[in-house]
Amino acid sequence: MSRFSAILSLVTLFLSACAPPKGGPAKKENASSEKVAYATAQSLVRDVPVSFQATGAFIAEDTSDVAPAIGGRVASTPVEIGDFVKKSQSICVLEQREAQLRVDQARAGREQARFVFNQAQSRVGWSGSGEFNPDLVPEVASAQAAYESAQATARLAAADAQRYANLVKSGDVSQSSYEKFKTQQQTAESAANSARKQYEAQVNNARQNFRAIEAAQASLAAAESQLAQAEKNLADTTVRAPFDGFVTERPVSAGQWVGTNNKVATVVRISTVRLQLKVPEQRAADVKTGMMVTARVAAYPNRDFTGKVNAVVPSIDSSSRAFMVEARFENPKAELRPGMFANAKVMMPGLEPGVFVPARAVFYDSTTDANHIYTVANGVAHLNVVQKGDTEGDSIRVLTGLAGNETVVTDNQGSLYDGASIATRQ
Repeated sequence: MSRFSAILSLVTLFLSACAPPKGGPAKKENASSEKVAYATAQSLVRDVPVSFQATGAFIAEDTSDVAPAIGGRVASTPVEIGDFVKKSQSICVLEQREAQLRVDQARAGREQARFVFNQAQSRVGWSGSGEFNPDLVPEVASAQAAYESAQATARLAAADAQRYANLVKSGDVSQSSYEKFKTQQQTAESAANSARKQYEAQVNNARQNFRAIEAAQASLAAAESQLAQAEKNLADTTVRAPFDGFVTERPVSAGQWVGTNNKVATVVRISTVRLQLKVPEQRAADVKTGMMVTARVAAYPNRDFTGKVNAVVPSIDSSSRAFMVEARFENPKAELRPGMFANAKVMMPGLEPGVFVPARAVFYDSTTDANHIYTVANGVAHLNVVQKGDTEGDSIRVLTGLAGNETVVTDNQGSLYDGASIATRQ
């Protein structure tokens, strides 16, 4: 046998060994041709209010770091962190002994000044009402009466002297008789002049006494002011809450010395809270004060809190290209806390179409970090990446990924894959 013939025989034997046995299967058959039926529902389109989403955090309506008006040593701290306090309620008390002594001293000084003032009033007979009239002072009135009497006597003596002067000219009386009445006239006029000086002296004295009243009144006013300041310092030893709210900090304890720049407590008012939202600059022309805002927080994931836009910051942050919008929320039960993060919707005028599906139709894929929905068309499943919106009962709004009126799979999505042939059931 030639060498070529030997090689050909070996090749024939090898091919014969590799050939399949006669009557064996030519290809793998499907184990079962029956399709699995998946529960489905229809995506619905309905009109919903126009809105856009934004995120932000709540802050307190008011926050006050309370400090004492005067320095002193802390005597007691009658509140704890977390306590609710009413306006003017005591939250810290300083030692009061020295302040009380100053009040007692100032009160005694006021009483002394009041005695001096009353004494000065009684000296001139002025009650303190109406304009001062020196003629009403008893000494002045007496001097005035004496002066008027002396004037009358002088006028009478002058009349007698004139009458006797005429009689002297007619020769009816002697010159000596006239001289007598002339002397009486001069004496009466001298007495009237002296009475006038006495009256003027009494008026001047009364006016000086009145000026003493003014000085005593000024001293009394100063004493009352000192007493009021001492009483204020005593009142300031009790540090009070500036408004109704919760105590969030109380950094001092009894025995500690505090000054006017030391915080003794922080009080926050949260009966109303404010939500600060960062809104993209594209919405700058849309947002107006008075618009409704709904917000959800992690503590109440299925509850909408409602507020209103109360402020729109006109400037836009150059780094984030966003601007601040503030909404105010009534919070009577203190359910919303400062610092809570919120997902919010700002409600715009008008309506827009929204696509809704059963909430069980949406599932999360951790490998792609995205939400998905399987739709079915012509018996074939198609995987869709979607963005979730708000939940309304058992339905959820789909913001992107669906157009509406699609058939969506609502169970066993984990056993599906894109392009799978499936049967459906309602």
